Amino acid sequence: MKNLEDMMLGRRQFVLGLSGAAALALAACGGSGDSGTDEGAADAGDAAAEGTAIKVGLICLHDENSTYDLNFINGFKEAMGTLGVAEGDYMIKTNIPEGQECYDAAAELADAGCTLIFADSFGHEDYMIQAAKEFPEVQFCHATGTKAHTEGLDNYHNAFASIYEGRFLAGVAAGMKLQELADAGQLKGAAPKMGYVGAFTYAEVVSGYTSFFLGAKSIVPDVTMDVTFTGSWYDETAEKEGATKLIAGGADLISQHADSMGAPTACENAGIPNVSYNGSTVDACPNTFIVSSRINWAPYYEYAYDCVVNGNAIDVDWTGTLATDSVQLTEINEAAAAAGTADKIAEVKAGLEDGSIHVFDTASFTVEVTADKNVNATVDGNGNLTSYMADVDTDAAYEGDTEVIADGFFHESEYRSAPYFDLQIDGINLLDTAF
Repeated sequence: MKNLEDMMLGRRQFVLGLSGAAALALAACGGSGDSGTDEGAADAGDAAAEGTAIKVGLICLHDENSTYDLNFINGFKEAMGTLGVAEGDYMIKTNIPEGQECYDAAAELADAGCTLIFADSFGHEDYMIQAAKEFPEVQFCHATGTKAHTEGLDNYHNAFASIYEGRFLAGVAAGMKLQELADAGQLKGAAPKMGYVGAFTYAEVVSGYTSFFLGAKSIVPDVTMDVTFTGSWYDETAEKEGATKLIAGGADLISQHADSMGAPTACENAGIPNVSYNGSTVDACPNTFIVSSRINWAPYYEYAYDCVVNGNAIDVDWTGTLATDSVQLTEINEAAAAAGTADKIAEVKAGLEDGSIHVFDTASFTVEVTADKNVNATVDGNGNLTSYMADVDTDAAYEGDTEVIADGFFHESEYRSAPYFDLQIDGINLLDTAF
């Protein structure tokens, strides 16, 4: 990790907080760019020492109306401020689809003089790779992608974070609320039940909802969860309809991995507790919002920038952690959260950090292996995982290539930054799998 942990811990401490959205004043990158190779990066370092910053670009799938993209934009603005990069030396392109438009946006940024370019969405990857091949003097960093470690390009990199730990902590908050409802006799059924609105059946979403579920299960062992999918990262109508369907199906609490206010709004309207993602929704949902997890991208932006200006290679595949301040929770809404939630989260977080707690502890869940489910898994007589060959190298057939079970737990985001946990565990019911 090239001493990133030391560097970041020296700049900030982990806080359970999230800064609010702010307007961004944007200006196009200008001038000619320095090279992204070691020689060019060294030149950029000399320029930075003389007070001239390199130019940086960010490509976003949507705009500030998407909680996902807003999280990237806020982190980018924070990092640029920390690094002292003037507004005229960075540029953000929003509403860039997962198609050739991404290559066009990357090329425009490179032509405008940006020597470091980030993109924020999974489907941007092939077009970022295309741009990296076209502009070898520019460093391209892609969030949530999977191909950097197999492409072998010196100027193309992937990054993600151990957000499954943040989702687990958010699940603990959910479990605390479910236990409070159970103690008060306010559950809809005999046992606690959650609902989850997901975008797609990708491993990233599966890893997220499973870690959230396991966090809740650590508090209320008899919890179950229904999951519905929308087929879109951002569709407010579909997300609201999905949450409404889950509430009608008996869910006592809702969470999501989708990017609009659809699900939180449905929860506020119905008076159902909600655990959001990518940022607080307390202003719009003061009675139901409990907490949200998010990836803090500022440490990665700063790390990659420092690498370029100092002539160091950027990690091919980088994973941020709790220790690098890359995984955060928002402030807990005490008006909706169960009493004692903050203390419990602090206790579990300490266990995650010292290694006494593992999110995907194989003793904490069971799986069923069938002809069409969990085919790469081996389980013992109790249904606990003993082996799993994960698809880390993302071949076209999605074949398992890497053993990821060791020391009694599934090693998520260790062999590749982007999640590869794609198991369907017992207790989670998928209402549809079309996406």
